[in-house]
Amino acid sequence: MDDAKLQLLLDRAEISDVQLRYATGLDSRNWPLFRSCFADEIETDFTSVFGGEPRKVGADRWTEAARRSLSGLQATQHMITNHVITVAGDNATCIAYVQARHYLPNDTGDHTQNMFGYYTNRFVRTSAGWKIRACKLTLTWQTGNWGIFALASARLKTAEASKKS
Repeated sequence: MDDAKLQLLLDRAEISDVQLRYATGLDSRNWPLFRSCFADEIETDFTSVFGGEPRKVGADRWTEAARRSLSGLQATQHMITNHVITVAGDNATCIAYVQARHYLPNDTGDHTQNMFGYYTNRFVRTSAGWKIRACKLTLTWQTGNWGIFALASARLKTAEASKKS
């Protein structure tokens, strides 16, 4: 095996690991692990879920937004699979299926909300390894109770307020 083929295999393995750390960081609420997946500034496109426009954001701010969105839920499970990775020098793209399951027992309806689709993430090679520099989620369908996100937000605010008192 020549050096170029070996490097491609190593790059693909590291990029896959970043995708898995992304999911693990979210589901374990390990925000430093989640943050480690990103370049300092990233382009985000979650318009298929939330509308609006794609935007550039600092990775610290993006991590805090994820923390605020998910911490009030009782549990989540993000499965990111079928990684199709293309490497071109110090840049790469990974297209991967995602199933994102969100769970919060409540009195207003279904306890779950599930999203299905795929990520198209663009990566850059840095001195600290491969990092996501653009994260795009394309939602293909969803099921369940979208209202659990508002309930989770209220739950998180109550928990944070009680810590301050």
